[in-house]
Amino acid sequence: MKIKQRQLFFFLACVAPVGKLVLLPSDLVFRAKNDLIFPALANLLLQAAVIFLVLLLCKREKSLFALLEESVGRIAATIIVVILSLFLLYAAILPLNEQKLMVQSVFYDTLPSLVVFSPFFLFGAYLCSKPLFCLGRVWDILGPVAIVSFIGIIVFALGGTDFKALQPAGAAGAAGFFGGTAFTMSWFFDSVLVLSLVGKVEYKKGIAWKGLLCYLAGAAAVILFLAVFYAVYGELAVSRLFAFSKISRYFSGISVLGRIDYLFIYALGLVMAFYSVMPVQAAVDTLGDAFGHKKKLTPVLSTAFNVMFLVLAFLLNFQYQSMQKFISEYAFWIFPLFTLVLPPLFLLTRRKSRE
Repeated sequence: MKIKQRQLFFFLACVAPVGKLVLLPSDLVFRAKNDLIFPALANLLLQAAVIFLVLLLCKREKSLFALLEESVGRIAATIIVVILSLFLLYAAILPLNEQKLMVQSVFYDTLPSLVVFSPFFLFGAYLCSKPLFCLGRVWDILGPVAIVSFIGIIVFALGGTDFKALQPAGAAGAAGFFGGTAFTMSWFFDSVLVLSLVGKVEYKKGIAWKGLLCYLAGAAAVILFLAVFYAVYGELAVSRLFAFSKISRYFSGISVLGRIDYLFIYALGLVMAFYSVMPVQAAVDTLGDAFGHKKKLTPVLSTAFNVMFLVLAFLLNFQYQSMQKFISEYAFWIFPLFTLVLPPLFLLTRRKSRE
């Protein structure tokens, strides 16, 4: 069984953008010196270009490990896949901790975050024990949910916007642009997630350019959200965390109807939950391709990785800023290496010659 094209397009256009709506907006304002649109656009366009190249691999209808095994041999292919899986686990650190902070601050602000969030790893362990193609059915549901929720939040927020706050564009100069682009790359790893889906997606002619257009549609939604976010808060945006849960509170009807925007916030939070677990699920599935999808291997890896992240959440409970600074600043180069440089290289893998 494979993921349908429709389901992949739902992921690219509707699910992947949601991962950029939690802490990225305020961090972008800080890194880019209030000129947040162009750095975000640069990262999104880079990801779109690489995703287009990765989707060209789907034509071969073989898993990433199978392509590597044909080209460089089983041992080298296993090493490469293990390294790629380690990166996926590394990339999952920020989304999972973002999820924990969001649950604590937005949904259960009066209870200890670890007590509330620990059951999330049971959900993660269950989801990671399933093969990646099972996500196709999930995306069929999450795609429309994300669209309706996003539109609802944006419509509610428009009443409190002042788009003049975005002017003059480019005022931060080269320092703001390059700083905002480089130090926020830790939120942009969709190309590697798509790479893990190679061989698991049903191939039809035109999948690459259609996937590109879908991702660009999702990128446009992210840019719209960032513009609305800054138009609502202006220079105060740098201190407004969990942007997606706050910009809609200025809807005039809330004083009469109450926080009906929470319907959209909770729905979008559900989409975020699946997206934040996907890097771990991709790591488990990719390792399964390398070592064989043995009956006990997948649940063991799924449990081990989620226990590891639970322990990490406990150890870093009050250290998110230090952790995020290390990943986004000091070790920012890891993300362009794995998300921009490495994926296109797989196009160089050659097919097994016929004897």
